[in-house]
Amino acid sequence: MNKENYILGIDEAGRGCIIGPMVLCGVLIEEKDILKLKEIGVKDSKLLKPNKREKLAKKIKEIAKRIIIKRIPPKIIDKYNLNFLELKNMAKIIEKLRPTILYFDCPVNQKGIKKYCQDLKNLLKEKNFFGKIIGENKADKKYAVVSAASIIAKVERERIIKNLKKKYGDFGSGYPGDKKTIEFLKKYYNNCLPIIRKKWRIKII
Repeated sequence: MNKENYILGIDEAGRGCIIGPMVLCGVLIEEKDILKLKEIGVKDSKLLKPNKREKLAKKIKEIAKRIIIKRIPPKIIDKYNLNFLELKNMAKIIEKLRPTILYFDCPVNQKGIKKYCQDLKNLLKEKNFFGKIIGENKADKKYAVVSAASIIAKVERERIIKNLKKKYGDFGSGYPGDKKTIEFLKKYYNNCLPIIRKKWRIKII
């Protein structure tokens, strides 16, 4: 496939949760199809209701040339730094899809973006990839291809969470700001459940 005019958007869902995986998604599209993403109403997944995200995810899959999803479980997150995990998994996605331009939602503050992008470039040099890399805060609001990746990642994480609830019970959203999640943790935090991240240190009283 000639990727001269292909771009890649990468985003994640579940980075800040305490229950469940972090899901990283890469969406590869032909540059001319950016307009199609905008026409179907693609935007930051956090601004969309679940049913709308699911409908858009199906349409995105019809437009995209390729989609890669990485699911990172709590046991792996507990062993490594989150930024390290994102960089490593982004590099794997980029290596497989090899776009000309990458846009991604950068998980560090403004001062740290330049170094984060350079760390990614250093990883990709080992793979002989020298495409353009653009990392920004809130890129999922600015670039449609990143919005598309955020939607696919969110829908996939929600699917996983739904299945986990069938097995472990209703723990809410899995984020530490959720009262239902906190109540679940009060009961099970010390029970070594594989769905809970132990690296987190939150006040559970």
